[in-house]
Amino acid sequence: MARIRRSPHFANGVFQNPGGPARMRPSGSGRDMAKQFLDKDARSRRAPRGTIPVHPTTLADLTRPPATGLRLTWTGHSSVLAEIDGQRVLFDPVWGERCSPFPFAGPKRLHPVPLSLAALGPVDVVVISHDHYDHLDMPTIRELAGTDTVFAVPLGVGAHLERWGVSADRLRELDWQESTRVGGLTLTATPARHFCGRGLRNTQHTLWASWVVAGERHRIYHSGDTGYFEGFRDIGGAHGPFDATMIQVGAYSEFWPDIHMTPEEGVRSHLDLQGGKPGGVLLPIHWGTFNLAPHPWAEPGEWMADVAEEVGQTVAFPRPGAPFEPGGELPTEPWWRPLTRPVPRVWNTGAPPRNEETPSGDLDLAGDR
Repeated sequence: MARIRRSPHFANGVFQNPGGPARMRPSGSGRDMAKQFLDKDARSRRAPRGTIPVHPTTLADLTRPPATGLRLTWTGHSSVLAEIDGQRVLFDPVWGERCSPFPFAGPKRLHPVPLSLAALGPVDVVVISHDHYDHLDMPTIRELAGTDTVFAVPLGVGAHLERWGVSADRLRELDWQESTRVGGLTLTATPARHFCGRGLRNTQHTLWASWVVAGERHRIYHSGDTGYFEGFRDIGGAHGPFDATMIQVGAYSEFWPDIHMTPEEGVRSHLDLQGGKPGGVLLPIHWGTFNLAPHPWAEPGEWMADVAEEVGQTVAFPRPGAPFEPGGELPTEPWWRPLTRPVPRVWNTGAPPRNEETPSGDLDLAGDR
């Protein structure tokens, strides 16, 4: 608490967001929100109509060093294994069946994890963006606590991990703009526009962050959860450009516009991080695994494909569990289309809905250029 109170981002008893206060709870009419969540047709679109094609990550996938020195494996939601310049970084690992305080209730996985934590192999550092259940999973952390990995977390989050069995000497607890070294990597906690809390009584005493990881040859960025704000330009100016960014583009809603980004805002944030022009590879995260918002399940993928193509930004669309190298051949197939009804293109009213029968080989995605 002494460190928290000294933080320049802590005032009036709570952590403060960049750009001023952010709406952290649903705004507008409760009746309107309930109507969206309970509408029968809308509900049918919020989950896949079949089995999500998970790539079962194998030992062979992960033991072969990446040819380019950088490889990313999205295991679902915001969980990503980054193999960068000879070291392994695991972002926001959530291996639990539900992102909830209860094992019997709350949002449940729409697909299994691609591999067990034991099969993942040694990890040099686990990075946590904030303490919400879909980013900080107690069973996962307790299993990782039995390894010798280091944990890099925002200020205040270390208390959770210590209670769950992580020793204090393995914690690197950072305020925004603070950095730590792990092996040959520099990890920097950077601002985000979000909030914290693991219960109804939210004390705002733990920080939320995005993260920059820089090695000898490569730089990557993980957004955590955030709304769009002007600070992306500052992060890019100080730490970019990046070989790859992992950007939150799901679970957005008009009821909480300040704390999550739409795909259009996600592309805008990536461009800001890259100095205002297309560059590097954007990996959309925070979608496809849990049903957390009223938008259609496949909408983040469709919207991201459209807006990225419009601006000429390369985007990777891997199946969960499928490793890829940002500097190599990219996964660009829209794997979600056979599993969904046509998605209403509310972001582009001039375009008809995509037909799920459209052959993937006829598609022109930004990543195919």
